[in-house]
Amino acid sequence: MNFTAAAVFDLKMWASLPFHFWTAVFFVLGSMVGSFLNVCIHRMPLGESIVTPPSHCPGCGALIRWWQNIPIFSWLALRGRCAGCGARISPRYILVEALTGMLFAILWIQHGMVSVLGVLALVVFTAGLIVATFIDLEHLIIPDEITLGGTAVGVVCSVIAPSIQSQTYVWPALRSSLIGLVVGAGVVFAILELGKLLFGRQRLRLPEGTRMVFTETELHLPDRVLPYEEVFFRVSDTLMFHASRLELTDRCYQSVMVRLKLRAGLLVIGDEEVDASTVTWMAAEADQVTVPREAMGWGDVKFMAAIGAFTGWQGVVFTLLGSSVAGLLVNLGLISMRRRQWSAQIPFGPYLALAALFWALGARDWWVAWFFPGVGAMGSNTDF
Repeated sequence: MNFTAAAVFDLKMWASLPFHFWTAVFFVLGSMVGSFLNVCIHRMPLGESIVTPPSHCPGCGALIRWWQNIPIFSWLALRGRCAGCGARISPRYILVEALTGMLFAILWIQHGMVSVLGVLALVVFTAGLIVATFIDLEHLIIPDEITLGGTAVGVVCSVIAPSIQSQTYVWPALRSSLIGLVVGAGVVFAILELGKLLFGRQRLRLPEGTRMVFTETELHLPDRVLPYEEVFFRVSDTLMFHASRLELTDRCYQSVMVRLKLRAGLLVIGDEEVDASTVTWMAAEADQVTVPREAMGWGDVKFMAAIGAFTGWQGVVFTLLGSSVAGLLVNLGLISMRRRQWSAQIPFGPYLALAALFWALGARDWWVAWFFPGVGAMGSNTDF
């Protein structure tokens, strides 16, 4: 029997078993992958290895045995609690496992009659979208392992499985992937620059005599803490305020204008320039402060490059439009229910991921048929 790569992924060989047998296989595979994605979601933002140490309870440190780590079933059997110490296990774990299994099964149902390799490429894409979504929701970041790594993987998957780019041959698929990568990153970069020009500053009004404290890593306000990495992105980013009183560790000022350019290492107090790296603590009394802000983050630029590498430029257009509509509707709803303020920082990655997921699940077919009829739908080509 020939077990070459071409034979293993030959659709005729897979068709020797009932179609929905493979649907069940992809659901089980997805739930197992979802268990691993939970590890990525928890550890990546903390800079921890996703390989070692083995899965353990963050409360008591007890190792999680294999029978306690069966996707979906173990969480239900343990009733969402650690078997050792009884600490609560977040419902996110079973949600990610069930969601990943369901999406993998739907991808097989949608594209399994077209290309096995295409389905496998799309499940890799979907896994990346899931990790990016949950990390961005919790930490407002998307790790480079997902964005830059996903960009490289998207190009490779397009070569291995040209059908995800609606192509039969490698070179047209590679060209489509590279164009999507460039268009995705380029358009979001342009949006970021335009947003910086139009909305690059936010004025925070404070009660008269409010005391602000600047530490080495963050700005403390009465009602919030602003980490510097969420405020200063560029060398030109400037935080400004007029202080009725300004205190440093070794001196004080009265009624002075203050400008802090952290990325440039510059603190300007009135007409005096100070090396910001030498100031480890500063306190000020002010009634307002102007902080720099970004319309979108650099993580979104890199994330859109990864999406474009998997979807091509048509997918980039769909993803940007779809995510904008979804983000607008969701946030208007939250604002109307007073669950979010107009000035609140919004993680845009989940909306990009949601729109890209719809593309992978089959939105491409009707989108291309309506707007790009000469391109063809995914289901019109095979790669075996």
